[in-house]
Amino acid sequence: MRQPQRPPRPFILLLSLSASAVLVACGGNGGEDPPMAQPLGCADLNGMAIAATSIGLPTTGAVVTAATQVAAAGATPDFCRVSAAISPVDPAAPKIMMQMALPTTWNGKAMMFGGGGYNGIQPSVTGNVPAGPTAQATPLGRGYATFASDSGHQAGALGSQDGSFGVNDEALRNFAGDALKKTRDVAMAVINARYAAGNPTKAYFAGGSTGGREALAVAQRWPQDWDGVIALYPAGAAASLDLQFGRITRALAQPGAYPNAAKRKQLYDASLQACDGLDGVVDGLVSDIRSCNRSFDPMTATVNGAALRCAGGLDTGDSCLSDAQIAAFNVINTPITFGYALASGETQYPGFNTWGTDFGMPHPSPLQATVSFLALSSAQPASPMPNGAPYGSIFWDQWVRFFVTRDPNFNALTLDPQNPGRWQERISALSALQDVNKTDLTAFQSKGGKVLIAHGTGDALVSTRATAQYVERVRATMGQARADSFLRYYEIPGYGHAVSTVFNAAWDSLSTLENWVEKGTLPPSQTVADTAGVPGRTRPLCDYPAYPRYNGSGDINVAASFSCSTQ
Repeated sequence: MRQPQRPPRPFILLLSLSASAVLVACGGNGGEDPPMAQPLGCADLNGMAIAATSIGLPTTGAVVTAATQVAAAGATPDFCRVSAAISPVDPAAPKIMMQMALPTTWNGKAMMFGGGGYNGIQPSVTGNVPAGPTAQATPLGRGYATFASDSGHQAGALGSQDGSFGVNDEALRNFAGDALKKTRDVAMAVINARYAAGNPTKAYFAGGSTGGREALAVAQRWPQDWDGVIALYPAGAAASLDLQFGRITRALAQPGAYPNAAKRKQLYDASLQACDGLDGVVDGLVSDIRSCNRSFDPMTATVNGAALRCAGGLDTGDSCLSDAQIAAFNVINTPITFGYALASGETQYPGFNTWGTDFGMPHPSPLQATVSFLALSSAQPASPMPNGAPYGSIFWDQWVRFFVTRDPNFNALTLDPQNPGRWQERISALSALQDVNKTDLTAFQSKGGKVLIAHGTGDALVSTRATAQYVERVRATMGQARADSFLRYYEIPGYGHAVSTVFNAAWDSLSTLENWVEKGTLPPSQTVADTAGVPGRTRPLCDYPAYPRYNGSGDINVAASFSCSTQ
């Protein structure tokens, strides 16, 4: 096996003969240079123990459970696949299970990937950053040492919706963020052993949804460990989002309130017909989403010339929405306000961009099943919660039963998120753990750290408005100019949560981040490409609050025909 290549060192220190003589006179090693650490072969990593003292948060240590050399395949280079387990302090808590991919030819840098939902599944360490284009190399393909973990529990049949681990305090703290530090520290120990070259020259984090929250968390909590983060559709204020899920779930559970897929398509078509042209051109995208939010009213809207609202407000079929269904969508569109104090300081969670969003409508694309699963899915919320209920409703149900009440038989529909009664103190405590909302990022900015955030305006699971609100808070706390020196936020019209059949985004965020961190190159004018709605079309990537507006002429599928506008 070829020895892994070390990153270039700034200089090599040579000991002279006279210096060696001094070592002998002082009782040194007989004139020999002190032995340097040697890189370990892949197989030699198996069984490696990492002491608890090497990990920055409490554990009882970690061990490498497997290390296997993997041959190159296509654009993926040969690498050492490492599995490791980090043991908890509480014997009843699950272990943190993690994986690494250590390329034989290392570029000296590291990339950690975030998870999704309630985690419990180890992200692929050979994959790409969220929305990374297939035409660009993955982090591993670029020579990064990559790693990720399940955040400290192993998911059951519900997969990323399984919150049952929340009954254990240590597992809950790991999920809320502690596992990020523990995983990183173990990864550094293994990287040092494999390459014998010290810590990576640069360390980056990339994730979407819960992984986006985790990206923001590492910048806020452990700024000294990271040089840059990529956060897509980040579920930052996670506990506050759970409370909004509860409000929406209770609305959808009302008699006649849950809209089927055909009715969702009617709402989507009505809002597209009303709002598509607000950006200067009818192109199948609602780009000026804020104008649409202000002007669209489902009670008075039309679809294909007919009223969207059913006659008399009663449910008369799939071609219209009843008053009960319009009321449920209006709940989704509006914020939840808390009539009590949360330890995180949050007082509300915004509504979602509801008009022009695909909540799971009929579509022939194979991607549509995932779009529907992450949105309103196929079943009305109830107790017990059906497996086909909206993703956010299952999330709420699991959170209430295992995080809040820790009673698996509790009926989550009976807990009012705005007036939680005896559960108020517990919910407040969870907000302190789960809401990643610190706005003073001075420590991260001062060491040269950079943040790239992007969010699709058609996200039905995490509110784009919440991400914009967080960015505005950072700008207010640190000042616009200072925030702009290290943070960029882009909104992508039509893009949903992780995947979309309207505009499925592909953006080379990693190259942008590398150039910003390593070369001081400010993010240039960039484009984002669609891989599903109209494959190959592009749009400018606009720094919030700007959006792509048509110039008045030119191909509507080419980014150059649009300019970023705030008007």
